[in-house]
Amino acid sequence: MFVWRWLLPRLWSTVCWVKNKIMSNYQLTVTEADKDIRVDIFVTRALPNVIPSRMFVKRLFDEGRLQVNGKAVKAHYKVQPADTVDLDVKVEDYPDERIKPEDLLLDIVYEDDSLIVLNKGVGLAVHPAAGHYGGTLVNALIFHFKTLSDLNGIKRPGIVHRLDKETSGVLLVAKSNMAHARLAKQFENHTIEKKYVALVEGDIQFDEGVIEAPIGEHPRYHDLRSIAKEGEGKPATTYYKVVKRHKGCTSVALFPTTGRTHQLRLHMRHLRHAILGDEKYGHKESFSRLALHAQSIFFDHPIDKLPMEVSVPLPPEFVPYF
Repeated sequence: MFVWRWLLPRLWSTVCWVKNKIMSNYQLTVTEADKDIRVDIFVTRALPNVIPSRMFVKRLFDEGRLQVNGKAVKAHYKVQPADTVDLDVKVEDYPDERIKPEDLLLDIVYEDDSLIVLNKGVGLAVHPAAGHYGGTLVNALIFHFKTLSDLNGIKRPGIVHRLDKETSGVLLVAKSNMAHARLAKQFENHTIEKKYVALVEGDIQFDEGVIEAPIGEHPRYHDLRSIAKEGEGKPATTYYKVVKRHKGCTSVALFPTTGRTHQLRLHMRHLRHAILGDEKYGHKESFSRLALHAQSIFFDHPIDKLPMEVSVPLPPEFVPYF
């Protein structure tokens, strides 16, 4: 009798634990800040570690496992303040994919016990995405390093910030959670200074200036961004300085004070001088690649707090223009 009194509660706890692992129900409440956002975008943003993509959300819609205010809606429904969004997500919804270590070449510029500074090559994605689990910087990092921070989850070990796949240059990677948290705080406070160099279309009128234009979601394409209307989107600021003028293009240095997705690419197009080789916001055929390179970064070391500035060389194709 004593054995069953001891065993039954533990068996029931195990059953409940397994049940929770198999199925998770989420309930989200929409705030004023999320007004008029498509519900699939809202859910993806609200649960980034649960929802891997908008295609994942579409499956929930198709199977009736996503409702707004207790009713089925279309993916393009725009949420309103106080809306309640319910999701039923199961563990079997996720593909059985694992991020595997890969012996990819890394250009390590600096390394110590807390962080790594890399010169990321053009064409290298920073982290895996749905359906693409190999050939990324993360695959290389977990091959070459035993310890990396995990604050961004198991799919983004060490990743404090990112560069577009088409952008090359300097990138910080955290080995420990403490280093990660302190670097992330510097990014949040805009105390990290980054310098990019780019080749842009045409002849810029002024030798230097500032672009202040908010950035928001693209109305049609989820992988693009757009300049938002006044009072909408997220604030974004970029300083630019002309380095050299050439026939048909201009070499510039760019200094973003915010880190919005595609910020420099959008801001230069907004100035009517799109970055050369930009297939998203300009003309792909105008250069052999996206002509954008993160050249240097200035930050305080996350542990000893001493100021550090790390620069990486120009790609060979950039050299004739700078």
